[in-house]
Amino acid sequence: GFGSLRVLNEDRVLPGTGFGTHPHSEFEIFSYVVSGELEHRDSMRNVEVLKRGDVQLTSAGTGIRHSEKTFGASPVHFLQIWAKPRVSRLVPKYFTRHFSDEEKTDKWVKVVAPVEAEGVLDKREGDGPAPVQSGVTMYATLLSEGNSLAHRLPLDGQGKTRKVYVHVVQTSGYNDGSSSGARVKLSGEGKELELREGDGAYIAGLPERELILENVGEGRAEIVLFDTE
Repeated sequence: GFGSLRVLNEDRVLPGTGFGTHPHSEFEIFSYVVSGELEHRDSMRNVEVLKRGDVQLTSAGTGIRHSEKTFGASPVHFLQIWAKPRVSRLVPKYFTRHFSDEEKTDKWVKVVAPVEAEGVLDKREGDGPAPVQSGVTMYATLLSEGNSLAHRLPLDGQGKTRKVYVHVVQTSGYNDGSSSGARVKLSGEGKELELREGDGAYIAGLPERELILENVGEGRAEIVLFDTE
């Protein structure tokens, strides 16, 4: 556990396989599709095929059962993230959102955010980020070669330390050896760290401090960032 964030799995699932029907409760589970197609089925009678750019969020609450399997003849590559809700015994809900490559290019797009945040709609489908009942906000970007983005840790009203997790998606393909592909320099408070595909960084800092992410490699880098209380 890192703040409200509990799990981040970067999954690749071969055609004809997947995760069979299984239960969840008291977690919010969201899938961020990188490539291929993912078929979701659940006990709330939702059946949907998710594609690149889709974000699917299941607020499991008092309990659901679901399955996630590859749809079609190509493997599916997706991130599965778990967050802990602030409130227990919630009614289970299901949400989907879509974010194009164009709108994520060289800027942060808020893809998941607390339900009470500005611009968040508590609807199954719609514009803006998918709503969570937890204190975590997820951003995504496609950062072009040589470009950089900043993220300023927001004020929380109490001056408490904020937590940020940054993950560089392994878009160049599965690799069980040394990291390759995109390279991202993370800097802030006079410190620097280089991340490569599959790498992540845990950051704790005071509100109003700024982080800079710069693409220092060749080609585009796909990055997700979680800002959590």
